[in-house]
Amino acid sequence: MTQYVSRLGSSRVAPRLRFPTAFPGGHRRPRRIAMLSVHTSPLHQPGTGDAGGMNVYIVELARRLAAINIEVEIFTRSTTGGLPPAVELAPGVLVRHIDAGPYEGLAKEELPAQLCAFTHGVMQAWAGQRPGYYDLVHSHYWLSGHVGWLAAQRWGVPLVHAMHTMAKVKNAALAEGDTPEPAARVIGETQIVDAADRLIANTAEEAAELVRFYEAAPESVAVVHPGVNLDRFSPADGRAAARARLGLPQDALIPLFAGRIQPLKAPDVLLRAVAVLLDRDPALRSRMVVPVVGGPSGSGLAKPEGLQKLAARLGIADVVRFQPPVGQDQLADWFRAASVLVMPSYSESFGLVAIEAQAAGTPVVAAAVGGLPVAVRDGVSGFLIPGHDPAAYARALARFAEAPELVTRMGAAAAAHAQGFGWGTAASATAEVYTAAMHEHRRRRVRSHHG
Repeated sequence: MTQYVSRLGSSRVAPRLRFPTAFPGGHRRPRRIAMLSVHTSPLHQPGTGDAGGMNVYIVELARRLAAINIEVEIFTRSTTGGLPPAVELAPGVLVRHIDAGPYEGLAKEELPAQLCAFTHGVMQAWAGQRPGYYDLVHSHYWLSGHVGWLAAQRWGVPLVHAMHTMAKVKNAALAEGDTPEPAARVIGETQIVDAADRLIANTAEEAAELVRFYEAAPESVAVVHPGVNLDRFSPADGRAAARARLGLPQDALIPLFAGRIQPLKAPDVLLRAVAVLLDRDPALRSRMVVPVVGGPSGSGLAKPEGLQKLAARLGIADVVRFQPPVGQDQLADWFRAASVLVMPSYSESFGLVAIEAQAAGTPVVAAAVGGLPVAVRDGVSGFLIPGHDPAAYARALARFAEAPELVTRMGAAAAAHAQGFGWGTAASATAEVYTAAMHEHRRRRVRSHHG
């Protein structure tokens, strides 16, 4: 099965590129892999600090890989004192804590200075094992990629890398007032693309961006869609029961934002859209609740109260309900309770939250960026909005306000759409990428040995 990309950018047509959804082959799968997540621990609560979709991705992928007999050891930086050196996350999944820099108060932007210490910790853990203990390194995000590059070379194994986000892509679509990604990250990502045996992209568009912005070899890029935990995120006992548990009115229009609060995610666009909607239809105020579930992150930490102040300036503080980050089970309830999830992001490599909400039976209104056109079926499971004009989002929300049955109809279509994104499928496809990377790596070593 192959996905095709006929356009690498909006301004020019490129030759057709072929990106395999996996690399099939009858060769040996890895027995055990080292997975690297330097800047955020899979044990952290998503929605806090730098923890987000990538945390969910790593945890769920690792669990499913272990279920198909690929052991996973995840290396991450210790962020509090007294952590045990290793914690079992699930059968076959071990989290190894590495001391690298101060436990607290270290921003993600300061972590490059700690990569040497982190690499040393990874090498120490490896030195205590028998030769050939790890078959492959899978790194997540560019900071981990640099550690993975060195580890894979030292251990003589292939490196598989997942970008999750890319500096050049983010800088091309910055929110107003947001801080651009530094040149050091751009250089680092370029080096990793060149060093990796395989690159995993969430969508064909992300694969094309790797080729367009970083000159990745198309044959080294595999498209593997992330998944969703379909047991946790499901319609369950329905919207009414979820609203009762969360203390929300049964007849309300509830547009939900869930995620890290930072300019990139554009929660302000939702608030401005709500202000436009209420200005046009003041009667709607009595039956509207706008939950914002998440905490400040990244450049959003510079103004942690900025969104609350914006709600007050817009005159909608009475309908907006700010909620701190919640666990995955309660997040599923917020999705079920909502009329619609709103994702006005400026950049999304995929948008796991959109799939999670749809799996819970809730339609999505999202920006037509990154992987969101894959995650959301426009006009079926939600609406995709070109650009970030609050008035456009207000018009989409008005459709749900004027026709409440649209929530039910699109919600059912959303749940059906999400069924195609199980983590089991993602893990099997990822295992095929590993297998192909190992086969190609061995073949190159044999060729090198024979001159």
